[in-house]
Amino acid sequence: MRILTLRKVGLYVFTLFSTCYIYAQDNNTTVSQDPKFEQLLNEKRKINASITVNERYKIQTFSGDSENAKRTFNDCKQEFRDLDGTIVFFAPNYKVWIGNFRTRIEAERNLKEIKKKYNNALLIKPKK
Repeated sequence: MRILTLRKVGLYVFTLFSTCYIYAQDNNTTVSQDPKFEQLLNEKRKINASITVNERYKIQTFSGDSENAKRTFNDCKQEFRDLDGTIVFFAPNYKVWIGNFRTRIEAERNLKEIKKKYNNALLIKPKK
């Protein structure tokens, strides 16, 4: 019985002294990454910025199937080069949104021009 307790005490003492010589890791971190990773990250940021739904006004030019949405989106990109656009999916329809207007007045001015080509265009303010 005494031998077991002496062994336990010896083990505790050994553990105590051995932990005094253990050192933590340095806080220096070196990151090496492929330069293409930064390009990919920038592309991802650009895509995310174009599909984010925020408090700004947009103009919806189409709602329907995927093929017609792509066709309408390409037409909008060619016709209105200065406006950003995106295709958004809300089941079961694909919607084409163009513009990113801060004020309703700005959006309505552009809506007049867009309605000349897309009669069904409407002003929307997407919710988050």
